[in-house]
Amino acid sequence: MPVKAELHCHIEGAAAPELVVAQARKYGKDASPYISGDAFVWNDFTSFLAAYDFAADLFRTEDDYARLAEHYLTSLARDGAIYSEIFISPDHARRAGLPPGAYADALAVGIRRARDKTGIEGRMIVIGVRHFGVEAVETAARFAARCGNPLVTGFGMAGEERFGEMEDYVLAFEIAREAGLGLTVHAGELTGWETVAAALDHIRPHRIGHGVRAIENPDLVKRIADEGVVLECCPGSNVALKVFDGWADHPFPALRAAGCKVTLNSDDPPYFHTSIKAEYDNAGLHFGLETKALTAITRTAVEAAFVDRKTRGELLSRLGPVLGAFKPGRARA
Repeated sequence: MPVKAELHCHIEGAAAPELVVAQARKYGKDASPYISGDAFVWNDFTSFLAAYDFAADLFRTEDDYARLAEHYLTSLARDGAIYSEIFISPDHARRAGLPPGAYADALAVGIRRARDKTGIEGRMIVIGVRHFGVEAVETAARFAARCGNPLVTGFGMAGEERFGEMEDYVLAFEIAREAGLGLTVHAGELTGWETVAAALDHIRPHRIGHGVRAIENPDLVKRIADEGVVLECCPGSNVALKVFDGWADHPFPALRAAGCKVTLNSDDPPYFHTSIKAEYDNAGLHFGLETKALTAITRTAVEAAFVDRKTRGELLSRLGPVLGAFKPGRARA
């Protein structure tokens, strides 16, 4: 089984059905309209959001969030992962009635508990929600820059890609860049290649969340490869949401063959009937990737991780000697 690492997962969307059922009992809620057996129930984007919002509303206290992070990272470690980055949303924290700082600190408690039990390393990426508007995204960036939690090492933007223009959010990313945070932005998932190009032009991120629609423009694919921007690919999510009709249609192999730096990630795993293990297994099954190639993808993820040089070196040492010596790049906090 290849060693794994994950860079793209929304923590509220990572809550396993059994954990959500337990939380529903705690708060006297009925989970049956949204969960059947060990799976979430949805059939279109509207019902997906209803299930997501129901589950997310069941995490309300610091203890709840610590439990969520510990549960998810522990499950990753069982699947052979050595590293995880989770997206966290200060906007969601406020809606849950928690100060963003308390929310981040509670998630950090869970990350450390999982590390102490399993050895998995974890970090957090603060996310601004694009369709909440420019001011909200800038507020999220200021929180990321000033919160002082050592496990908050990145900033990004998610949400409705069709809302606003990428250039509207430049200041938010400059706030985060000035603070030394790693930068990622969702683009090229439900919209076309143009959002990826706009992200590269205006945001200049280290990584792109998804980015797979870049395949529609060969010149853009070459640019991504030439600039070394890492793509946080989530094939299982893309197939579930009908971005592509099936695994055979997914551009992951073509992007990889073109020299793009690609990684495998689960996005909102229980909603899309996936996991980090399933993503690696399906990449083997559908893309013909053997253990050495899959480990190379993990290496790409670790090299792109928003961690300091020492942690990166320690993680790479756990991949084994098959991939050769590590050549460290710019360290990130």
